[in-house]
Amino acid sequence: MTLRVRILGAAAGGGLPQWNCGCTNCTAARRGTIAAASQSGACVSGDGATWALLNASPDLRVQMAATPELHPTGPRASPLSAVLITNGDIDHVAGLLHLRERQPFTVFATAGIHATLSANPVFGVLDPALVARVEITLGTAFPLCPGVEATLFPVPGKVPLYLEGAEIVMDLEGEQTVGVTLTAAGARAHYVPGCARLTPALAARLAGADLILFDGTLYRDDEMIALGLGTKTGRRMGHMPIAGADGSLAAFAAIP
Repeated sequence: MTLRVRILGAAAGGGLPQWNCGCTNCTAARRGTIAAASQSGACVSGDGATWALLNASPDLRVQMAATPELHPTGPRASPLSAVLITNGDIDHVAGLLHLRERQPFTVFATAGIHATLSANPVFGVLDPALVARVEITLGTAFPLCPGVEATLFPVPGKVPLYLEGAEIVMDLEGEQTVGVTLTAAGARAHYVPGCARLTPALAARLAGADLILFDGTLYRDDEMIALGLGTKTGRRMGHMPIAGADGSLAAFAAIP
């Protein structure tokens, strides 16, 4: 057994290029000057034969087709055994609809995230006789796939855009936005695709890990505004910027 993590995509919501965006990066990606990228997602395995998805992006069908480890092993046999969801953002749950072809697997998430999925009838296409929905308690380790143990922990974030109300909390800590600790054969990795702030408690949790995959949605907090592409800062969208005195690069510089 060994901890294997494959990056399926690392772009923000909309991907690179985004369908309606003509910014410098999206234009360069269309021209092939820089590499295109699908939306954020990963998969993990302990034995190299059975795999679990970390979130299910809208680009999941293409991502799985491009990943030999996730290809079918028979006429109706898949190495996919589970999907772990870290929040209810469309970027992380829409790909579940690609998995509706009567294939057995387990969806792991907190009770809060499961409630968000259950409230949307479109996810009823996942046959409950085949797709188990298992609620995970924060801080409780559980077997994600053979050889890999996972633990969910809260990280500062906000509810999905489509659930925002009159009052919006940018760095809410609870069941709606979580990170994942993955352990296998003595290795420890953390997967934190969305995070609004790196608190002292979170920094202590991440210290000494073999691998950390962390929110990199924006380089500067105001870059969407500065480029004329939007009106929200990164923090308003629930994402910690990379650069700046209070960005993730500076915060991680102090973490072993």
